[in-house]
Amino acid sequence: MFATERRNVILEILQEKKRITVKDLSKMLEVSEATLRSDLSSMENQGLLTRTHGGAVLDSPINSEHTFSERKKKNRQSKVIIAKEAVKLINEKDCILLDASTTALEIARILKEENMQLTVLTNGISAAIELRDNPSITVILLGGMLRNGSMALEGEFGLNILNQIHVDTMFTSARGFTTEEGLTDFSVFEVELKKNLVKRVEKVIAIIDHSKIGDNSIASFAKLDDIDIFVSENEVDEDLQQSLEQHQVQFILAD
Repeated sequence: MFATERRNVILEILQEKKRITVKDLSKMLEVSEATLRSDLSSMENQGLLTRTHGGAVLDSPINSEHTFSERKKKNRQSKVIIAKEAVKLINEKDCILLDASTTALEIARILKEENMQLTVLTNGISAAIELRDNPSITVILLGGMLRNGSMALEGEFGLNILNQIHVDTMFTSARGFTTEEGLTDFSVFEVELKKNLVKRVEKVIAIIDHSKIGDNSIASFAKLDDIDIFVSENEVDEDLQQSLEQHQVQFILAD
């Protein structure tokens, strides 16, 4: 089991049990306690859990830097710049999917003022609220579980609707992006939802600000081969540019 897979399992266990000891984890995963202590330390640095004597507890989302209210304040100007560029990729009568990210929320805020006929699917409660008063836009909220401190509906409850609707484009952000892992996130439930969404849409557009490039979260939901267009507000380095070209990913610089 790779480290990212193992940490994903640890997070799933914590989501269920809320606390766990290193000794119990070692028995369950058949991994050394030293390796697990290293895993837990790394996950604590990412804000996913809190280390305790002999184990770990799941962080309360309300106190976490990962809450929606905290995330939407971070790098907002970068997200607005990216959103303005992303909106240029939307055509009249498109059916688009916005994830529950704060960057996708900025796209919703722009679309709110546009006179464009669209169908918008989203698992983001805030994005749906922004768009609800625009009579030209049909908003479909994907159902799911609402976690404390989150504005995202998570899980696979809303996937059936995608069997009835053709989605042109998915706009998605992430907690991290690397060439090896692609787009990564820390919520097990959101990762599973996004994996399914990526498979069911025509085109995937990654909307990633500079702070997330080179960072890696708990689990991947889209590899480079799954991405069609990559939008960021900063130039990327030569190595990343080459990787994007090799995988036929179009890079768009938002400015």
